[in-house]
Amino acid sequence: MADPSSYRPRPGQIPDSPGVYKFRDEHRRVIYVGKAKNLRQRLANYFQDLAGLHPRTRTMVTTAASVEWTVVATEVEALQLEYSWIKEFDPRFNVKYRDDKSYPYLAVTLNEEFPRVQVMRGAKKKGVRYFGPYGHAWAIRETVDLMLRVFPVRTCSAGVFKNAARTGRPCLLGYIGKCSAPCVGRVTPEEHRELADDFCDFMAGRTGTYIRRLEKDMMAAAEEMEYERAARLRDDVEALKRAMEKSAVVLADATDADLIAVAEDELEAAVQIFHVRGGRVRGQRGWVTDKVENVDTSGLVEHALQQLYGEESGDAVPKEVLVPALPEEPDAVSQWLADRRGSQVSLRIPQRGDKKDLMVTVQRNAQQALGLHKTKRASDLTTRSRALEEIAEALGLDTAPLRIECFDISHLQGDDVVASMVVFEDGLARKGEYRRFQIKGFEGQDDVRSMHEVISRRFRRYLQEKERTGEWEETPAATGPVPAGPAVSGPVPAPDAVPADGSAPADGESREDDGRPKRFAYPPQLLVVDGGQPQVAAAKRALDELGIDDIAVCGLAKRLEEVWLPDDDDPVVLPRSSEGLYLLQRVRDEAHRFAITYQRAKRAKRIRSSPLDAVAGLGDTRKQALIKHFGSVKKLRQATIDEICEVPGIGRRTAESVAVALAAAAPAAPAVNTATGEIMEEDDGGSTT
Repeated sequence: MADPSSYRPRPGQIPDSPGVYKFRDEHRRVIYVGKAKNLRQRLANYFQDLAGLHPRTRTMVTTAASVEWTVVATEVEALQLEYSWIKEFDPRFNVKYRDDKSYPYLAVTLNEEFPRVQVMRGAKKKGVRYFGPYGHAWAIRETVDLMLRVFPVRTCSAGVFKNAARTGRPCLLGYIGKCSAPCVGRVTPEEHRELADDFCDFMAGRTGTYIRRLEKDMMAAAEEMEYERAARLRDDVEALKRAMEKSAVVLADATDADLIAVAEDELEAAVQIFHVRGGRVRGQRGWVTDKVENVDTSGLVEHALQQLYGEESGDAVPKEVLVPALPEEPDAVSQWLADRRGSQVSLRIPQRGDKKDLMVTVQRNAQQALGLHKTKRASDLTTRSRALEEIAEALGLDTAPLRIECFDISHLQGDDVVASMVVFEDGLARKGEYRRFQIKGFEGQDDVRSMHEVISRRFRRYLQEKERTGEWEETPAATGPVPAGPAVSGPVPAPDAVPADGSAPADGESREDDGRPKRFAYPPQLLVVDGGQPQVAAAKRALDELGIDDIAVCGLAKRLEEVWLPDDDDPVVLPRSSEGLYLLQRVRDEAHRFAITYQRAKRAKRIRSSPLDAVAGLGDTRKQALIKHFGSVKKLRQATIDEICEVPGIGRRTAESVAVALAAAAPAAPAVNTATGEIMEEDDGGSTT
């Protein structure tokens, strides 16, 4: 790990003009490429105090051993050079999108004497006109089959074409009228190329001209009583209309545009692109990337634009590109796109109307793509096994941790402090065993103390379950049962943790005497806490106080994504591509989600609280009946016990409890609005308004 100060250039050496810079490691490999409007200001940001850098930036500058730069004349040139270097050097710390599949295109080989219509994948070739991408190859073949009635362009391979020319007999498509058979000279090369050009024009969205021309010819043939020709033209029109129906109209003004949406979390990002031509969605594609550099949504959009249009030119770059966030230098990116297209390109964020509505759809697709990517990655058995093995190796465990428990603390400025416990077995979440806790040992904000309390309560219950099942041994010198290991000090109360979903246990799971599942009967092989050294030390101390020494403990610090072990001064750094790190992050993020969901629900319940909540045995139905009968809590407080008994379902004992609870919760004095002097009345729920 290098010290950035060892290779930091002198401020006077760095120019203040636009340019592109490269960070290299000790082996002279390029690990990061970036561009800047002012090289001196941008590079100075990398050589500040390491503690102030983003974790990903810190990792990059400590991996690098040198930095160099190239000055350019304009920001557009910087953008072009940055893209070229990223393609050439493939830097490990640059965001690189990867296709979640190889998308098929409908291609017309205009670079051949007799252009051919076919399905193509992979890198684009010069002189070939592409349409798409499509989600499935069969969708292309269906469209082509319909259009060959009107545009009978060659679709056969070179071998079939040469064989037909040698024998003088066309293939089957030539006999049934779905190929103009240039192989046997039925049409000249010029006539066949005109058919191919018409095919391309129709696919590019210029559909109205051909349909109107065919309809005109159909009417003329009918007037001349050439009914067979008119029927054939009618079928051609229907075929073209069916081909058009396969791509729905989304923009009424026949817009040519690409819509780009981004879905991201702390670790990964998914990009979805809808290609709209002639107001219709002609193609869709998506990418997924690891966020290996410190980049926000605008940066992700800029990288997506570079990858999407870096090799394109002409009409492949649309007139309009709609994005969720503008790049850092939108004018430079717009000019770069315009240079590639050869005319002006509008790069903007849709604000209203159909385009904004369609952007919502693209964004939804991006969210689903990111979720599907994570689900596939998590559900793969081989990947999960490799993740558990990597965790065991990194933490020095004897065996893979088949059961992992993770704890997280959540609160809002010290109020409503709660904790969560999530369980993963074989790398998969066991939501039926999730638990949540209320912190009761103290008040205020202290994550370390809260973590100690939660771990203590969870494993005290575990020891209690061991006692119930007879796993502890009785000894003559002891006054009570003690475990086979170190003695346990202090009482063993049952925590107030509750199941996450109230679901029934799986078959074969240990149960209480009354048939309910044992809540804390199984210990984990690995205990993970959300936090760094202080939280890990608190968890380890809680286990030591209980005499438990066979459970591994670690913490995952969110800021740097480092794994901390007890009593270690330095963290364990897992590679960014590690499946073990990905699993630990999933466990940590799930614990955080579960904790904050409980904390928000608890806070919302407290805000909606009413004095009637203190009445034991009074459910929501009878509370609503009381409020409906009297109109408000204030009027209910003024009612006598006999008047309360008049409410259906309310007996005298309940009425007395209601009266006592309301009297105890009565305000000492009416609330007054200090601005107006107005006495503030209570609303129906019992809170002041």
